[in-house]
Amino acid sequence: MKLIPTPLKDVVIVEPEKFEDERGFFTTTYSEAVFQDAGIGFKAVEGNVSFNRHRGTLRGMHYQHAPHAQAKLVRCTAGRIFDVVIDLRQDSETYCRWFGLELSSSAHNALFVPEGFAHGFLTLADNSEVFYQMGRPYHPASGTGVRWDDPLFQIAWPEPPTLMNNRDTEWPDFTA
Repeated sequence: MKLIPTPLKDVVIVEPEKFEDERGFFTTTYSEAVFQDAGIGFKAVEGNVSFNRHRGTLRGMHYQHAPHAQAKLVRCTAGRIFDVVIDLRQDSETYCRWFGLELSSSAHNALFVPEGFAHGFLTLADNSEVFYQMGRPYHPASGTGVRWDDPLFQIAWPEPPTLMNNRDTEWPDFTA
C-alpha cells in the first residue's frame, strides 16, 4: 500500500497495491507497521459501516472534541462517495482548509483522517457503503459538527446534496 500526502497536513490517501491473477486480486488495506513507519500513530479500535440507499446523500461534517477526538481510516466498500475533511486544529498551518477526494469500491482507495478534523461525505451512487476504522470509540457526548455549506470553508461539492439529516443542516456558522 502507498501513503500519499495531501495538501492538508497529516491527511494521507491510502492506495492499495494489488496482486492480481486469474482468480482476482489480493491487497492489504491497512498495516499498522506501514503507518508507524510513516510516522502515523494510528491503531484501529473500532469498525463502523454507513450504508446509504440514495445518490446525493450527505453525511457530515462531524467530529468529536478532545479527549475523545477520533482519527479514522475511511474506505468506500460499495458505490462511490466524495469524501471531505476540514482541518479544525487551531495550531495547524492548514487550519480551516478542506480537502476532498472521490473514494470508490472499484478504486479500493481510502483516506486517513487524523484527530482534529471534521469529516463528511456525499454519495455519488445509489447503495453506497462506507467503512470506517476508528482510532477511538464513538463518544456521543463529545460529538459535534460544522455545516456542510458553511461559507467559511467554501467546500466545492461535486453536486448538490438531496438527502441529509436535519442536524447537519442546522450547525451554526463556524468561527475561526
